Amino acid sequence: MKPVRRFTTLDSFRGICALLVVFYHLHVVDTFIQMRFFRQDEVLLNFFFVLSGFVLAHTYGMKPNLSFKSFVISRVFRLYPLHLFMLAFFILFEAARWIVYKNGFPLNNVPFTGTFAPDEILPNLFLVQAWTTLTDTMSFNYPSWTISIEFYIYMLFGALCMLSMRNRYLAFAAISAVTFWLIFSQHEPLVERAMLGLSCFFAGNVTYLVYLLIRDRSPLTPWLVTVLEASMMYATYWIVMNDFDYRSPIGSLAFCVLVLLFAFEGGQVSAFLKTGVFVLLGKLSYSIYMTHAALLFALSTVFIVAQKVTGLGLAPMIAGQRFMDTGSMLGNNVFVVVVTVLSVVVAAFAHKYIEMKGYELGKRFTGRPVKDEALAKRTESASAREPQIDRVA
Repeated sequence: MKPVRRFTTLDSFRGICALLVVFYHLHVVDTFIQMRFFRQDEVLLNFFFVLSGFVLAHTYGMKPNLSFKSFVISRVFRLYPLHLFMLAFFILFEAARWIVYKNGFPLNNVPFTGTFAPDEILPNLFLVQAWTTLTDTMSFNYPSWTISIEFYIYMLFGALCMLSMRNRYLAFAAISAVTFWLIFSQHEPLVERAMLGLSCFFAGNVTYLVYLLIRDRSPLTPWLVTVLEASMMYATYWIVMNDFDYRSPIGSLAFCVLVLLFAFEGGQVSAFLKTGVFVLLGKLSYSIYMTHAALLFALSTVFIVAQKVTGLGLAPMIAGQRFMDTGSMLGNNVFVVVVTVLSVVVAAFAHKYIEMKGYELGKRFTGRPVKDEALAKRTESASAREPQIDRVA
């Protein structure tokens, strides 16, 4: 198998997983997303960490003279613009709920309490909400907990890249091995999500090194790679569908194998994942991930208001979870499809006007030239050194 210059298939995987996160957080009565697979796919979040480690190793891990300052600026402007926008949205939305609440029209719960308490704003602002037991990990824009974990792991990664090439990868391997051992031995010194991020991200770094070592030596034929790709897809499905001891860390190790295999893009499954809709999802993955909670929150509020006005059971509470219900199974499934399309449309706007604007601003701060879109497309296929999936989830 020949080395690839652009990990399009892995990018598509990121987009698919982002959409599965949307389904996981969307609760609509009597719909296909209530199937077991969609209710148990939270383990796929481990895949985001592994893939981020792989991508950052590809982007920065082999640079002998990495500028830590430029790296930090790049990461800040990659993550923060959309994160701050979504945090501001939730604060303003909560303020609107407060006004309505004060006028005698309560919606769901009391505004600015619980996960929306004012003392959770600063932890979210500085992306520390998922690192301590003193803060609410799922406060405000709850998917941003993974960004909270990744942001500071990125800082550690960048600092380790100041070491020699040999020592930095030894450090990556040591951190991953130690955190996995602590998880398996149930002696976790940090909060669970931090241990998850550290183990998976640095395992992704090591996976990239393995990729470099074998990419020019693999004798596998395309048909055999197709069989292996299909087998790994089934293995992922099995991990999602079954509950067993140490499911999360074992799943993380399996995702390392999946990333390594699909990085070669040598089989028919990879070819399928490089088609249009999957490429689009990969491109919008970060925006889908960061904006969908706000969309679902707004839609749920509409259903709550409609329920209060009409007296119909449009927003029932089931097992402590707020659901949405149009009144018919067909209507509910159509509604899920509409929400899926809406999440992609909203993400497209966020990607263009917030995510990419922040990315371009970051390039200006680091002194890197900002290419226009047409020029970027022409140079993508010609550049082996410029990575193409420098996105996070």
